[in-house]
Amino acid sequence: MAQQATPVREARLGRTLGPQETAVSGVVLLLPGGDEVSSRRPSPLLAAASVRALGRRLARTGRDEGLATHVVHYRRRGWNGAEAHLARDADWAATEAVRRYGDVPVCLVGVGMGGRAALRAAGHEAVNSVLAVAPWLPDEDMAAPPEPVKQLAGRQVLIVHGTNDERCDPELSFRLAARAKKANRDVCRFEVHSDGHALRHYRDEVAALAADFVMGTLFRQPFSRPVEDALAAPPPLGLRMPLAVGFGKSLRR
Repeated sequence: MAQQATPVREARLGRTLGPQETAVSGVVLLLPGGDEVSSRRPSPLLAAASVRALGRRLARTGRDEGLATHVVHYRRRGWNGAEAHLARDADWAATEAVRRYGDVPVCLVGVGMGGRAALRAAGHEAVNSVLAVAPWLPDEDMAAPPEPVKQLAGRQVLIVHGTNDERCDPELSFRLAARAKKANRDVCRFEVHSDGHALRHYRDEVAALAADFVMGTLFRQPFSRPVEDALAAPPPLGLRMPLAVGFGKSLRR
């Protein structure tokens, strides 16, 4: 009896968050967290939970500008070493966004392992910006090459990390940002003092910061003063910018 071939898993984009835009001018691709090693298929509901609230905030903020916001559903839960499956799926998603909407700018927004995927897939020609929230990055040691940063050239990059994150070492995201800043001045990093991986205590501030960055990079709206200062400041100042309590309350968006 002939064996049945295992179905090929495919990445896909979830439905647009918020109202369906008839004229799309920019796209946000939300990249959920994942595992370091796993061949299992992610649960769509659980995977999207980590980014859905942020995605809805971005969709609401960018509605009048024609923003389309999608969660990327991965083929597998794991990064899986050199296979870098999550980054490959992020790259596919950027290509799919161009197929659907044409020549529009794309911002990759990733959380945890999805943050690593966003940073790694930044070299796609449609991507103009990357937002990595509490990104998971591998330990830097002599046995493995450092995480690449060349693909970030020409992109605007924002990293946000809690200083008490015990799951994803914030020092590793600082080191990556420092290396990226040497070749790309449009890199900044905000620290959320005394908050952990999920950034629960400053959730509203992180969402406001994300919205400010997305609106500035995709639609050329002016950045808030803290973001402008972080991008302009030399390291380490612009890479250890504190996220102020109440950030975003005075922004009119």
